[in-house]
Amino acid sequence: MSASRTARRRAGGASGGTLGAAVLVLLLPGSGLAQSAAGQPDGFRLEESTIESIHTAIREGQISCQGLVQAYIDRARAYNGACTRLVTLDGGPIEPASGPVRAGAPVSFPTSTVPVSSVLPDFDRYSGLPLDLGRMEPTISDPAVQAQYGMVAGVRNAGQVNALSTLNLRGERSVTCKAGCDAHPSTGAMPANCPAACERFRQQPDALERAAELDAQYGDDPDLAELPMYCVPFAFKDVYDTRDMRTTTGADINFAMDAPPADSTIVERLREKGAIIYAKANATEFNGGIGNPGGAATPAARYLGYDERSTWGGQACNPYDTERSPRGSSSGSGVAVSANLATCAFCEQTGGSCKGPASRNAVVSLLTTKGLIPYGGAVGSNPLVDRAGINCRTVKDAALVLDALADPELGYFDPRDIYTALPEALTSGEPYARHVVEEAPRDGEEPPLAGMRIGIVREYMVKHTQNDAAISDQIDGEIKAVLRDRLGASLVESVDPLYPDDPGVPNMAYAFQDALAEILPIHMPEYFFTATGDGELEFAVPGHDVTSPRYLVDLAEGNAPLAPNLNLRRVTLSPATRAFAFHIDQYLARRGDARVTDRASLDANTKYFAAADEAGSANWAALDDVRSDGNTERMKMRAVMQLVLAKVMRENRLDVLVNPENTLPHQKVGGPSEPTVNGRGPSGATQTITALIGAPEIAVPAGFNEVVYEPRFVLNEAGDRYREAIGDVPSRLETPLPISMMFWAGPGAEAAVLKAASAYEAATRHRMPPPDFGPLRDEP
Repeated sequence: MSASRTARRRAGGASGGTLGAAVLVLLLPGSGLAQSAAGQPDGFRLEESTIESIHTAIREGQISCQGLVQAYIDRARAYNGACTRLVTLDGGPIEPASGPVRAGAPVSFPTSTVPVSSVLPDFDRYSGLPLDLGRMEPTISDPAVQAQYGMVAGVRNAGQVNALSTLNLRGERSVTCKAGCDAHPSTGAMPANCPAACERFRQQPDALERAAELDAQYGDDPDLAELPMYCVPFAFKDVYDTRDMRTTTGADINFAMDAPPADSTIVERLREKGAIIYAKANATEFNGGIGNPGGAATPAARYLGYDERSTWGGQACNPYDTERSPRGSSSGSGVAVSANLATCAFCEQTGGSCKGPASRNAVVSLLTTKGLIPYGGAVGSNPLVDRAGINCRTVKDAALVLDALADPELGYFDPRDIYTALPEALTSGEPYARHVVEEAPRDGEEPPLAGMRIGIVREYMVKHTQNDAAISDQIDGEIKAVLRDRLGASLVESVDPLYPDDPGVPNMAYAFQDALAEILPIHMPEYFFTATGDGELEFAVPGHDVTSPRYLVDLAEGNAPLAPNLNLRRVTLSPATRAFAFHIDQYLARRGDARVTDRASLDANTKYFAAADEAGSANWAALDDVRSDGNTERMKMRAVMQLVLAKVMRENRLDVLVNPENTLPHQKVGGPSEPTVNGRGPSGATQTITALIGAPEIAVPAGFNEVVYEPRFVLNEAGDRYREAIGDVPSRLETPLPISMMFWAGPGAEAAVLKAASAYEAATRHRMPPPDFGPLRDEP
């Protein structure tokens, strides 16, 4: 019996039946939530609770705010531990080691390890750069705290998910002000050895104390009009400043004071609306890793294996199969919501960092028009495309959270975020939650999407390898059977030469290739001069000089062909940028820490889990030239793609676009990734499309996948480097894993996207809680 199932039986949780059997039940609309509730007593249940059910339970006296927060803490204590093992030379055991304190106890790391030869074939022939093998080391933030460094591997049936890096609990919410330095002021004077900044810090209530304050002030009658997020426990990706919790972008940074002096805007507004600022979600540090702008520093060791790591927090794991990836970089946000460790969470998306973890963990992701949700007081990767996003278990909850972010006077505007100076026409004149469809259509009722025209984006459904096929076909079936046949939408499809034309769905009269051909020559003629690594023109067309003015005019007028490889997948692939250099310096200047003030001091006071990141950090510190040609191209392509999208939607009278969030199955933590094919990368093809355009999108659970062709590591002939290879052997997953459908449209079209996504959700109810992380004994 697995450790997780043993724990569940000890806790008196839900039955240990497999998800495979449950998926059969989920095929019946509306059955997922009913099955989840089976066998449970009437009344409030924390598992799968919504904002509305929390408020109902409080008003009916079924639970107090403090009781709710305590129940979430209990779940964190049970399920929020380490879920990866070190990859070592011989796979031998290591000494026990303890990590950060969470929910009252230090994290305990596995003492068993994985031999590198079981991860890398032909390792006995490898003669390349030394590998960055796994090891336990002290952190720089607190040498008494150990962390996993180097290569790691996911653990199947770990019983833990490692979703939350910090809980807002007194004594453990800050390293600078840990233990007695965060004692409640009522206990007396602060110990003399505590930093002076801790006196101000400890005046702030922790999550439990704030919940008790709300109970004392409002009892069972909170003013939900003024406090729409009353007692809702939120987790935040650790890029959002929280004045009462450690904020280090997930990294192991030795700030003079690890809690910033002020909240980020979204934290501040939710706090004002009654929310419990409960935890920081684990994440890939620095929004996808520190990266490397190039320079003199080179890594001393080679790191191999897929991850979404935080040096301080570690690797989060997928609650449906803890050996596999939850996607990143906002991994902990998606996992925490999925495993019922928080009601909702805030993620951050530069490319696909919100929708990816939502898709992999069967939760909802809501990204709005760029600038609608404020990003002030947060660390970004590239401000041009960074966006705050919302993860909840339902579309309605995500919409309610979005409504709560509006300030009574400023609306969604944030003086700290230049992108929030949006035209008022791009924001809704009524609450976004009013656009949510909550019920599936009944017999005889007009379908909720009747009259809506939806475009299927076939560019994101190409079966590049065998690994893409099962999910592409499954989502295709869902689109036609649910959106069209059950919900009443009219469908048209785009055209891609690599995807067979579907005779059952009309083609778009004006497709994305038509728009690119018409608009690119006007706005970016230089794009046709792009060369491959061999110096050949990337978008060459036989019989045409694609760099000539004649060709560009003929192309725009529809009298010359467009290269087949110039498509939606390609135009969103932009060169690297140096935007991080400016943004991190700006963030640090605004934060005002006494020790970490710029990139040089950041590098000197940060420790990384991989040698490659140590080198990247050193190169950022040495960088003097912050010119960013990559962002210049992105800005030009944003203008192009906004026109392309608007023209396609107008010509075809479309309301919404739809496609899979990803056609690839979950990869293993520490294992190889699927190689890039035809512009579809290891995290899918949809990564950056809405980020580039600044357009709204929602990812909604769309079922479960059971088939995978595991990618492989292959050693080259010289024996000095491994590459990742496409898998060619099918296997059936022991535990089916979640997939997601993505709804999107042009800037300002949140209402249409919310309507379509919520109608699909209401008709299918594919979301199902991960069975290995069910209710604890005596849990509400």
